[in-house]
Amino acid sequence: MNFLNLLKIAYIALIRNKTRAGLTMLGIIIGITSVIAMVSLGQSSSLSINNQISQTGTNMIMVMRAFQRQGGVNIGSGSIQTLVVKDAEAIAERVSHIEAVSPVVSSSGQLVYGSNNWPGSMQGGDVDYFSIRKYEVARGIKYTQSDVRSAAKVCLIGQTVIDNLFPNGEEPLGKTIRFGTIPFKIIGTLESKGQNAMGQDQDDIILAPYTTVQKRILAIPYIHQIVISADDPSNVQSVMDDVSALMRTQHKIRAGSEDDFMVRSQQEMLQMMDSITGFLTILLAAIASISLIVGGIGIMNIMYVTVTERIKEIGLRMAIGAKNRDILLQFLTESTILSLIGGIIGIVLGLLLSYIASTLLKWPYVVSVTAVVISFLVCAATGIFFGWYPAKKAASLDPINALRYE
Repeated sequence: MNFLNLLKIAYIALIRNKTRAGLTMLGIIIGITSVIAMVSLGQSSSLSINNQISQTGTNMIMVMRAFQRQGGVNIGSGSIQTLVVKDAEAIAERVSHIEAVSPVVSSSGQLVYGSNNWPGSMQGGDVDYFSIRKYEVARGIKYTQSDVRSAAKVCLIGQTVIDNLFPNGEEPLGKTIRFGTIPFKIIGTLESKGQNAMGQDQDDIILAPYTTVQKRILAIPYIHQIVISADDPSNVQSVMDDVSALMRTQHKIRAGSEDDFMVRSQQEMLQMMDSITGFLTILLAAIASISLIVGGIGIMNIMYVTVTERIKEIGLRMAIGAKNRDILLQFLTESTILSLIGGIIGIVLGLLLSYIASTLLKWPYVVSVTAVVISFLVCAATGIFFGWYPAKKAASLDPINALRYE
């Protein structure tokens, strides 16, 4: 029996029982749809996170205060005062392959303008902080080195702050707002950046000279963080190593003693997020694959019913010369076609579902060609695997007994 005849017989058998065939394919359709959607959305979320993190520069390095330990447990950085401005100055002077360095001091407080108020976060940095963190000025100007030296009470504000302090569309440039009890003159507004990879609003921010935040708001002699921009992403690791060695020298840390600082990079964050999203994608796809097993069991069940219903037909085919192999291939073809049609429908639905979800979540739409190809092959394998035993049973029937079957 040639392949075209097998397809023709399988087509007639499936058309004869359209509703049953459709219900049998449902398990495969649900399984493939789930797998394709989960893999595509997982890759979309990973790409979205990578894009958002990359907006701050993949060559950015952060030096932070080390976590305190108590009984072997991290309890946060607390009031550790290990970082000072001289550390940032030493890094800028003595570490090569560095493009920019900025001390960072942050504070939270109530912002007030007229009758409007908003709980805001103020980041204090040097003039290089803008280029390191990729902040662009929409209107107005940046603060200058002179403002940093004099701890000037000037600031730039993000779009979220504008929306809440100036809800009626009033021009914020030149206005004076209060951060707590301290007045600040708005000299610029920042380009909108939206949410970051952690879901935080990057536009809910005020930028000011770090000396202003350090001296006038917090009244502290230390800084919270140092941010560094390497001249090239390929030099990030060597810069991190040099910064760690310099910081140990600056803080007079003996060999074998723990660092009182941490050095982290955006590349490490990218790798960590890729690892997390990759694991979750595999986990969700594995859970969704359970539906394929259920669908395969459905195919096996319906093929058993089909064999029982068509025992006389099988006996007749054998009587006119059909071999056991022909009967086996006939029912294997039917089960495989059932699975493949369900798989194709599932692939289309999965791609459509992931497209809709990506659009709603504002993620980049990603089509995993590998997942599509593997899903198609898995459907074929499912049809063969779960259709084999019923087909084998049909092929092993005695033609005389089959013809007598009522």
